[in-house]
Amino acid sequence: MSLIASDHFRIVVGLGKSGLSLVRFLARQGVRFAVADTREQPPELASLRRDYPEVEVRCGALDVDFLCRADELYVSPGLALSNPALQAAAQRGVKLSGDIELFARHARAPIIAITGSNAKSTVTTLVGEMAVAAGKRVAVGGNLGTPALDLLDDDVELYVLELSSFQLETTDQLNAEVATVLNVSEDHMDRYSGLPAYHQAKHRVFRGARQVLVNRQDALSRPLVGEQVPCWTFGLNKPDFKGFGLLEVEGEKHLAFQFEPLLAVRELKVRGAHNQANALAALALGHAVGLPFAPMLQALRSFTGLAHRCQWLREHQAVAYYDDSKATNVGAALAAIEGLGSDIDGKLLLIAGGDGKGADFAALKTPVQRFCRAVLLIGRDAERLAAALGDQVPLVRLDSLEQAVQAAAQRAQPGDAVLLSPACASLDMFKNFEERGRLFAAAVEALV
Repeated sequence: MSLIASDHFRIVVGLGKSGLSLVRFLARQGVRFAVADTREQPPELASLRRDYPEVEVRCGALDVDFLCRADELYVSPGLALSNPALQAAAQRGVKLSGDIELFARHARAPIIAITGSNAKSTVTTLVGEMAVAAGKRVAVGGNLGTPALDLLDDDVELYVLELSSFQLETTDQLNAEVATVLNVSEDHMDRYSGLPAYHQAKHRVFRGARQVLVNRQDALSRPLVGEQVPCWTFGLNKPDFKGFGLLEVEGEKHLAFQFEPLLAVRELKVRGAHNQANALAALALGHAVGLPFAPMLQALRSFTGLAHRCQWLREHQAVAYYDDSKATNVGAALAAIEGLGSDIDGKLLLIAGGDGKGADFAALKTPVQRFCRAVLLIGRDAERLAAALGDQVPLVRLDSLEQAVQAAAQRAQPGDAVLLSPACASLDMFKNFEERGRLFAAAVEALV
């Protein structure tokens, strides 16, 4: 039976991927609704008109009076809630909501909810693969892959959701079985007033959570929840009670739970300390919902990483090339530089730059000086990056990604790694981070 009163009227604001999933869901529920989008030609307009020709669509500037005809607006994560028309509608009593809130009201299986500035997609994918290995009927999506509402199915035993801060802004009660903020570092400062506002949005993931997972090495990941809520932890130090971490056994590092080693780090196919942290977070989330260790460890052994996330591409003339184009913020680049830099024999040739989204690059200065042979700078904020990095490491300004790859290859020495980890968004030069990663891979192949 529908949980949405059928005599009420809803408006879907934003007709992208999640907007179209809302349209499908509301249509199945028999709810009266319309669609609005600030763009004249939203991405899914043709699909909507083909499949739902009877639905009213308004494109262009949002009309407050039209929005106020609705009891509830389902706002796309791509549209800031500070939009004046949305604010005016809210002041007139219209509820602002989103697809994740609607998903939570209808989901009948436990939810693992994963957010954080970095590593969300890797950890979400890993947990999904662990659940499959354990024989669970699992549905994985949200901000990654399939929109959440398209995952709803009575046959599902476990939902694993990657969630962005934008999605969480419109989520009142997620009621996850276990929730985590993997880490918090500056991101989307072009949309938030500062780090506290971004942090606050991320922490909405904990609303109604039955269990929580905390990163021991990131104080900003710790939620304000009562002592009665079970709390698991992960980190790259020694684990204690209810903790996942690293233990040394006979001179070899192992992933461990409490005081028991689980898996030698060398058995992981993915490199770097940040990927060890991702593995530990995934193990903790799986353990919290009762997945056995044996299949989870088997999933870890076979996991090769996600495209554009510190992904090994090839080795050429004893130099390895890694595509970390998904590092669209400082925290992600920091994790890759420190994680990979401490895990190779040589030095890093870092390719960075793009649209910095108003972020402060200062945190990159020390790890760049420690781990990098040179930094190849491209994109709109190359000079801002250069100013933050100082003059301890050679900085080379270049006009294209292809030039940066060639310059890196010329400077690299055997045992080094060339790392594309931009610390910036890609939209000043590329369609998206995927295109940036593909062009980097093509430039690497051109060397050979």
